[in-house]
Amino acid sequence: MLVTLDLDFADIRAYPPDQYPGLVVLRVHQQDKQHLIQTFEHVIPVLDREGIEGRLWIVEESRVRIRGESA
Repeated sequence: MLVTLDLDFADIRAYPPDQYPGLVVLRVHQQDKQHLIQTFEHVIPVLDREGIEGRLWIVEESRVRIRGESA
């Protein structure tokens, strides 16, 4: 999967999720290392429940939105 802070990857017309092994776009207010680690700690349990392949995950501090079909 690709994990990025680049919001352009959230454009499913330019980057259709089904053509990638998984896209995770981080939409966070702070981009320092500690904050990113804390944000990802909330994502790990969701990774256990949901598939990432062929899907777009938009991760914010308070929620995770998932686009695309589950594998």
